[in-house]
Amino acid sequence: MMRIEAVIFASSEPVTRETLARVVGKDCSIDLLIDDLREELSSRPYELVSVAGGWQHRTRSRFGEAIRASAAPTRGGAAALSEFEAMVLMAVGYFQPVTRAELSKMFGKEVSRDTIGSLRGAGFIASGPRSPTAGAPYTYVTTKHFLSAFGMETLRALPDIEALEDAGLLSRRIEDDSVREQDPEPLEDE
Repeated sequence: MMRIEAVIFASSEPVTRETLARVVGKDCSIDLLIDDLREELSSRPYELVSVAGGWQHRTRSRFGEAIRASAAPTRGGAAALSEFEAMVLMAVGYFQPVTRAELSKMFGKEVSRDTIGSLRGAGFIASGPRSPTAGAPYTYVTTKHFLSAFGMETLRALPDIEALEDAGLLSRRIEDDSVREQDPEPLEDE
């Protein structure tokens, strides 16, 4: 158990089950060891969480205010994003793989290469498959760092898209438009 805790503590990224199996052997029950560690840490200001396909130590949220008040430098977590960058990142999360042109259409204004570069530089997005549309533009997808920074195991942990649409925070307009663009024109005989 101590070896698992040491590896997770030392890692800057979530530690996968495969990595832990190399440390303790394939015959050990990783889940039981993780459960024992979680129990042991229950009185500590940090916990062991499952994010981005692995485990990582995280400070308990109730200590967030104390950490912010200390102004001490922290490690990891989410980079400071502008409101627009955060909205673009959210759109990539929901509509991936998505092109820069599709993002621009969604927001009704140009999504600059600088915005994409900033999100790539922070490790939140990466290039996805080339789009099948004319010119085969690059698409963008979220990364494991995105999942880790926002405390998600998978993209299924994103808030319900219908609730965001109902609140007016997100629109599926680009999906509807792209579906219309792919529908064949009706034949004149019909």
